[in-house]
Formats: sequence, structure tokens, C-alpha cells
Amino acid sequence: MNTIMRKSVLSVAGLAFAGGVFAGPVAAHANPVDAKPVAVAVQSAAPKPQGEQSHITLNDEQTANVKAIIAATKKAGLPERAAVISIATSLQESKLENLGHLGDMNDHDSLGLFQQRPSSGWGTPEQITDPEYSTTAFLKGLKQVDGWQDMPLTEAAQTVQVSAYPDAYAQWEQQATDLVGQHWNS
Repeated sequence: MNTIMRKSVLSVAGLAFAGGVFAGPVAAHANPVDAKPVAVAVQSAAPKPQGEQSHITLNDEQTANVKAIIAATKKAGLPERAAVISIATSLQESKLENLGHLGDMNDHDSLGLFQQRPSSGWGTPEQITDPEYSTTAFLKGLKQVDGWQDMPLTEAAQTVQVSAYPDAYAQWEQQATDLVGQHWNS
């Protein structure tokens, strides 16, 4: 190391030491401050809704299905975010209506709130049309998605549902969030 560089390094080290010597004793003998914990606003880790949002007015049956989804989510020990994803998914798949076989309107055997298919292993038709069962089945799939809590809703829902329209879930995020906020503690 050349002489100029060594002197520069030693000067910086000396300043740091001197700063510590002078500041240290002052700080050590300062009067303690009567500090109280301060509440800090924490933003939700949940991502913001993506894209344009859709909204429908719910009837009594749809509201009962919202409450059933929330109850199943709580029973599974999952947080509100799981209920938001579940409700948004059901809004997209069935508009929160517990659909039976749709006949000619449906080219598959999709049933229930989440349009789950017996032929794809979701359960029997009776199970899939039970709101608690179908929600629990959806949540079981959701829990297997690494990082679902922090990913965009549409990505989490699509990973479970494997829909032909993967981005469609995003449009229901705000209404699902509002519904969970309204009914989570009721």
C-alpha cells in the first residue's frame, strides 16, 4: 500500500474513532427518554386488485354462500386472504350460485360454487354441491400453492382452478375483499 493511501485510510479510521469517543460518552450519559410504544400503520401484504373490477348485487342465496365460504376458511384455520381468493374464484366460476348440472349449457361435468368436476377428482356431485366441502377442497388446493398469500389473486386462483380464462378472477378481487370485510366477523 503506498504512503498516500495508507495515510488516507488511517485518517478515516481516526475520524471514525474520534467520532465514537466524543459521541459515545455524551450518548451514554444522556437522560433517558420517556418513550412509549408508537402505533405504526402497517399496510396489508395483500396485493392491490388488478385491472378493471366487476360487481354484482347479491341475493340471499349468494350472501349465504359467501358466509359459508368464510366459515369454511375459518374452520381450515386460514386467514382472510384465503377467503378473498375463494370468494373471487366463486364469483367468477358461478356468481356465488351453487350450480347443479347445467345440461346443454355446460360441456363438462362442472358443479357447485367453484365449478369443480367429479371427473377431475374434486369429489362426488353431492360433495361438490356442498358449499363447505367445495370450499374446503378449493382451500386444500390453495394451500399447496407456494407463496399464495403474496401472489396476485388471479395467479393463486388459476393455479388451483386451471381455467381456460386465467385472468378472469382478477376482476372480482375488490368485491370479494369488501364481502370478506363485511362478513368475516359476523
